[in-house]
Amino acid sequence: MILLETQEVDKNFGGIHAVDHISISVHKGEIVGMIGPNGSGKTTFINLLSGIYRCDSGKVFFKGEDITGIPPHHVILKGVVRTFQNLRIFRNMSVLENVMVGRHSMIENSLFNIYFTPRASSKNERMAHEKAMEVLELVNLAERKDELARNLPYGRQKILEIARALVSEPGLLLLDEPTAGMNPKEAADLCLFLEELRKKGYTLFIIEHNMRAIMSLSDKIIVLNVGQKLKEGTPEEIQKDEQVQELYLGKEEA
Repeated sequence: MILLETQEVDKNFGGIHAVDHISISVHKGEIVGMIGPNGSGKTTFINLLSGIYRCDSGKVFFKGEDITGIPPHHVILKGVVRTFQNLRIFRNMSVLENVMVGRHSMIENSLFNIYFTPRASSKNERMAHEKAMEVLELVNLAERKDELARNLPYGRQKILEIARALVSEPGLLLLDEPTAGMNPKEAADLCLFLEELRKKGYTLFIIEHNMRAIMSLSDKIIVLNVGQKLKEGTPEEIQKDEQVQELYLGKEEA
């Protein structure tokens, strides 16, 4: 089943063609990786998928529904949730509070409910708390729920950010450089965690510079260069491809 599909999506910034008519598909249960040099258009592409940027042309479909151009909070409600390359946790809030923030996008509370139907409002908060604790159990952070997020090791802070995304029950999780800033042990642990998420039925689309991590995780890999899709294939095919080798290693002179 195709979960996400893009058709010729395109984005310009002034005279710069950041994303040049890219078409991809992501099937349910897959881990799809996207690689490319700095400036190749990876983050712009994920911003188009998550609604942060609007496509200049082309279409984005999720579960067969056209979600092109809808606002980011509506993209989340449709089931497409993302993390960012730069850590965006609330450092002075507890681990549990950080995760509950991610759940509030799913709660249909209003000022009317809070003031005039407090029982319903309280029920919604209780359910959010229960779901947050369920996710913290999943990511092995339940015992640290009352700690301030800033006191977690960096690798666990990254896991916390992913937990905040998971609590909204995404159909597709977009991860922008999840191993950025991690040491090798933290990166290896994160890869094991992401593989466990796949086993639990999650679908992941990952942008990553860590070649060891992305090659070990992905079912297929998409290579971007100067805004264009250069190659798409299995990790083995991508590693053996001469154009990809030239892109990353340079071309040997005669």
